[in-house]
Amino acid sequence: MRKLIFIIANIFADFFSAQKENLAPSNPAVDEYFGNKIVDEYRNLEDLNDSSTLNWMKSQTQFSRSIIDKIPNKDFYLQKRLEFDKKQGYSVSDLCVTSNDKYFYLKKNADEKTTKVYFRNGFEGKEKLLYDPVNFVSTFFNSGENHQYIINLLSPSWDGSKLAISITKNGKGISEVIVIDVEKKYVYPEIISNTDPSNIGGIRWLEDNSGFFYISYPSVDSSSKEYGKNTQSVLYKLGESPDKLNVVFSNFNNPNLKIEETAYPAILAFNPDDKYYVGVLVDSEDFRRTFIISKRDLIKGKNSWKQLYTKDDKVHNITLVNNDIYFLSGYNSSNYKLCKTTVQNPNFKNPEVLVPENADEVIKGYKITKDGIYFTRIKNGVEAKLYLLKSINEINNIKTPFVSGDISLDTKGKNFSDIWITCSGWANSQQRFRYNLQNNSYTAENFAPVIEYPEFNDIIVEEITVKSYDGVEVPLSLIYNKNIKKDSKTPVLLNGYGAFAESFYPYFSISYLLWAKQGGMVAVPHVRGGGEKGEQWHLDGQKSKKPNSWKDLIACTEFLIEEKYTSSSNIALLGGSAGGVLMGRAMIERPDLFGAVIIESGNLNTLRKEISGGTGNTTVQEYGSVNDLDGFKSLREMDAYFNIKKNTNYPATLITAGINDPIVTPWISAKFAAKLLAYNASTNPVLLKIDYEGGHATDIPLVQRYSNLGDIFAFAFWQLGHPSYQPKD
Repeated sequence: MRKLIFIIANIFADFFSAQKENLAPSNPAVDEYFGNKIVDEYRNLEDLNDSSTLNWMKSQTQFSRSIIDKIPNKDFYLQKRLEFDKKQGYSVSDLCVTSNDKYFYLKKNADEKTTKVYFRNGFEGKEKLLYDPVNFVSTFFNSGENHQYIINLLSPSWDGSKLAISITKNGKGISEVIVIDVEKKYVYPEIISNTDPSNIGGIRWLEDNSGFFYISYPSVDSSSKEYGKNTQSVLYKLGESPDKLNVVFSNFNNPNLKIEETAYPAILAFNPDDKYYVGVLVDSEDFRRTFIISKRDLIKGKNSWKQLYTKDDKVHNITLVNNDIYFLSGYNSSNYKLCKTTVQNPNFKNPEVLVPENADEVIKGYKITKDGIYFTRIKNGVEAKLYLLKSINEINNIKTPFVSGDISLDTKGKNFSDIWITCSGWANSQQRFRYNLQNNSYTAENFAPVIEYPEFNDIIVEEITVKSYDGVEVPLSLIYNKNIKKDSKTPVLLNGYGAFAESFYPYFSISYLLWAKQGGMVAVPHVRGGGEKGEQWHLDGQKSKKPNSWKDLIACTEFLIEEKYTSSSNIALLGGSAGGVLMGRAMIERPDLFGAVIIESGNLNTLRKEISGGTGNTTVQEYGSVNDLDGFKSLREMDAYFNIKKNTNYPATLITAGINDPIVTPWISAKFAAKLLAYNASTNPVLLKIDYEGGHATDIPLVQRYSNLGDIFAFAFWQLGHPSYQPKD
């Protein structure tokens, strides 16, 4: 058997030797930043209209496909996910409940390719099919077009009589919006285009349900440097031509507000009876410049916006109730405090404090009801608790149905007692409960069946902390079979993110459980740069402090090795998007520490992200800018592509991207793979796989996502030596 494996290894080595002969075309460019010359060997690959670039990317994708298809058991993940889906029957997502008890949601039956829109009056009401995206194709587009349409947002009017639906195709992100009269099931003929409400701004209805606000993009070419710039909030009235934009909030419309061209001016509406609209300049930071205007003035076309607060006020998660403003304050409180001020006399630096900061728990969110303010706190990003503020100095801890890693809240509004709590954890299926304050009880109100998974009964979760290189305690989540042995042989999948203050909250992941079921361990390091331990935790992994992120990950990896859970040859890294910085730099700094690395649509070339089109201009606040010296130094340090070293033994690597990705352009992945392939001294494979029907991992059909994840798992298990994934002949 050992001889056979050796022969197979030689066959694959021949494949990879042939790959080395198909290196990417290189036409270097030299940039100079503050006296520092940076050589970019594969600048030419940034031109996605160049035939040599496209041909090389396609040849690498075909090569990667041929290699992955040779891995035994490759389809195990896909088959199991489809099996579980069939067992459950259907899934439900994107639930919206109006104040008059109308329910809208997306539902996907196990035998269907995509989700459809359903509606019911009340939780016990009869379910009715409201819209199938297939009709969008046949009604408005040539039926011969080969597009995959995905619904990515539902937005009912206040009274539930109308429903706006956002639809995207082929993972492009940019969407088109249609409106349905719910009772008549009548689809308005007008289609709103050039928008992306599922990611930016949403759809905010007028109080009389006659129209709504949305953000319009002047340029929808994600490869253009103008993409995402000079966006504008538009007031659309039902029945009007979407081509005639009634812009009410933008840098051109409101020059006195000095709105940056890279900011997304969004309008917020909290309750139909409020007297004001709030305008927020959305960017990559949690604290944003925000304005306010009376509803009457805006509808009449008056330009009377006034500044409400600045970034320095450190206001987050604002809610308007009549003349009161509720918000989370990060001012001198990294873990946030819940505060209140007024529209007439706003004071954001010295407001009324309703819930003080807690040294160990971060306030995640809150909801206002007739009975008080429900809010959640979370410790280390993994231990969630529920509270109710009934009055000043009366805060009650409410026990949840089960110990939860994450809790989310939903209500019908400020005038109702209705409150729903959705609980989840690494090993607990997500469940939705209605909470009754009067008798302190819960009633399950799940829209999809909650099924048992006996095959995962032996999977346990361990939450620990690990000392990083500088002594800082880093939370680490471990998911594994309780029967594994500490023999340094466990295949470990390290999955992390660590950017933009995003917290990696626990959720029920079939993917993780399937990995653990096959004898592996999933490790989630909650590194600096995320929001798990408050705003300071984010700042300590941002810009010049970004190295803390990958050094935290390296420390967690070394801990797992020292504790004999695993060894370096049995560890695979998995990350994507901004997590590409984390995984890419960990791999480049310590290539000896990992057996495999998988990066999906990763930001691997930060020196060029700012000019890459897409959302590159919004990353300046998180990473820094090449236009100032400190920013350049930070970007150079975190740039995985730039830091690849010649004649170095790098681990097996799978780099994936979506050709339609509007967030991380696919040439970033192509450049990284090209340079790594040329510089790598080992015989480990370097695979580049482009999804030519996908975007930024999301907004693609579920089966397509399952298939992509199946490739990732098969590649990782193969490289980590799992016996079920080794070639037999």
